[in-house]
Amino acid sequence: MKTPSSSTKKPVIKCVVWDLDNTLWNGVLLEHDELQLRDGIKEIIQTLDQWGIINSISSKNNFDDAKAKLESYGLWEYFLYPQISWDLKSNAISTIQEKLNIGFDAIAFIDDQAFEREEVNFVHHKVHCYDIDIIPQILHQFKPRFITPESSLRRKMYLDDEVRNNEEKEIGNNQAFLKSLDLDFRITRATVDDLQRVEELTIRTNQLNATGYSYSYDELETLIHSPNHMLLVAELTDRYGSYGKIGVAMAEFNQGIWNLKLLLMSCRVMSRGVGGVLLSYIMHKAKSQNTRLQAEFLPTDRNRLMYVTYKFSGFTEAGKLENGGVVLEHNLEKIPAYPEYIKVQTPDLQATS
Repeated sequence: MKTPSSSTKKPVIKCVVWDLDNTLWNGVLLEHDELQLRDGIKEIIQTLDQWGIINSISSKNNFDDAKAKLESYGLWEYFLYPQISWDLKSNAISTIQEKLNIGFDAIAFIDDQAFEREEVNFVHHKVHCYDIDIIPQILHQFKPRFITPESSLRRKMYLDDEVRNNEEKEIGNNQAFLKSLDLDFRITRATVDDLQRVEELTIRTNQLNATGYSYSYDELETLIHSPNHMLLVAELTDRYGSYGKIGVAMAEFNQGIWNLKLLLMSCRVMSRGVGGVLLSYIMHKAKSQNTRLQAEFLPTDRNRLMYVTYKFSGFTEAGKLENGGVVLEHNLEKIPAYPEYIKVQTPDLQATS
């Protein structure tokens, strides 16, 4: 039986939040010390960035002075949503977490001051707080299992989202804004080339994973060659560029029933109204095959929205699972239409019922 990805022992770090004084560099900026970057720190930050791990800042300093110093080191561009002020660092972490839309347990906070680490940990007990002695081991401890094409583009994707969000505020009409994006949602059968990204998504995606299950590369490779399974991936693009592979679904075929064992969507794209597109496609496909469609849902501490997605799409509870989950089923009589502002590309996907 699969286990939820949240049960993995090694933390999946999606963002490293750095203190500055006596952490990123030796010395105190406001005391006009002769600052020196910590040995190897620039290479560490650049490597994390290439791996798709976001760097940010929580520092009690004057913003303009800190920015100028980081620019002089050629580092400023690598930090997303830096929080440089005199506010509590727990508040800074809250702001970063909200902007990135990730779990607190996906954040590592590094600060040389025990007081600051304890203050953050008291408010956000799931944040991984480290003293500076972690720095030499960071690349070893935080390295993802796979580095995918999406990894090195992750910071750019967030920056593109910022541009989109600013434009949305200017337009003021969400529907008009979505229509202006020229959204293109492409669904394909997974290939070996997709498996590293699919494994990454099952590990990284917690909020919008209907079962919380994670799958290894080897398990996924077995599935794509199985005549009794269908593994799908979804990619989203718009006029600003690609969001990358952002959705995964896996159906198991058994005696005239399709059972959705896995359905997940990157939380970065939920505001684009694409959450139900992959599910609607599967419903259409099951109906064309004249088969029943069921889905497993296993509640976790974060994925309530996926249950709402199933219910909103017309699924009803049809049974219980031994692991505490539920079996949902759709009668396939009324399938939600794709949003009119999204072009959905669905090449014919052969399936066995």
